[in-house]
Amino acid sequence: MGGAAAGTKWIHHIQRLSAAKVSAEAVERGQSRVIDASLTLIRERAKLKAELLRALGGVKASASLLGVPLGHNSSFLQGPAFAPPRIREAIWCGSTNSSTEEGKELNDPRVLTDVGDVPIQEIRDCGVEDDRLMHVISESVKAVMEEEPLRPLVLGGDHSISYPVVRAVSEKLGGPVDILHLDAHPDIYDCFEGNNYSHASSFARIMEGGYARRLLQVGLRSITKEGRDQGKRFGVEQYEMRTFSKDREKLENLKLGEGVKGVYVSVDVDCLDPAFAPGVSHIEPGGLSFRDVLNILQNLQGDVVAADVVEFNPQRDTVDGMTAMVAAKLVRELTAKISK
Repeated sequence: MGGAAAGTKWIHHIQRLSAAKVSAEAVERGQSRVIDASLTLIRERAKLKAELLRALGGVKASASLLGVPLGHNSSFLQGPAFAPPRIREAIWCGSTNSSTEEGKELNDPRVLTDVGDVPIQEIRDCGVEDDRLMHVISESVKAVMEEEPLRPLVLGGDHSISYPVVRAVSEKLGGPVDILHLDAHPDIYDCFEGNNYSHASSFARIMEGGYARRLLQVGLRSITKEGRDQGKRFGVEQYEMRTFSKDREKLENLKLGEGVKGVYVSVDVDCLDPAFAPGVSHIEPGGLSFRDVLNILQNLQGDVVAADVVEFNPQRDTVDGMTAMVAAKLVRELTAKISK
């Protein structure tokens, strides 16, 4: 579905309800019931998973998958909305085993659990606007964090989801985090194409809200003057691919999170060169190798309290699902950083 069609679908739905003489109060009640049911589902799943882990004992932190299949804030293609089930399928694909590179077993619930997806499309079908939808995403993340020892590992979705997720993490922990953001783009436009919630504006919203102390953006190779100006405005540490060989040693030995509530990692799959991950909406040559990314993640020193993997577009992937496997591998290694 095209961006304009998706953006106006809920308007047409509300217009039909109005024509049928359905009151605004009735629409509001219906929306609230759908949202309450959605949040209840996430809460109950998180509660069950956490109770199991507490019964097993010895778990300080366990990565918990939360899917956010949102694609309508993309400025180009909406395929990332279909990514969460494809990533899950690849995680458990029989072509590989369930171990991370350092030897943690994903089939051990003390390492990885799954609380399912936020039903984004069902909520939007009720005419819920983005202000409220972003609140639902934040509340879903908080529902996971309320259940010790679960920590959210979010499957996008386009990059607009990082704003409500980071907001929730910061608010729940009671202070800002340090963010490691791997991406071909800085996603820090003040407002892109009239959309404050665009996937190209998510980190502007995060920095405006004071949810991050430090923001390190790595892998940049498609950055405009506004992107650089916004980076300077917010004090962002931007590392472009044109200087990666010089910056490599520093980026492969990062120490983050001291003096704040922890570290958040956001991985846009297009941080990788398209030779490694062709299934993305915005193909930008000249990116990181997969081992570059793993070296940065595996050597990162800091308490990773939450993370996301976003912008995988199954509709542009190869027939054999190569990018799905890449996204799944990223999830596996982030799980290793989170669980303990």
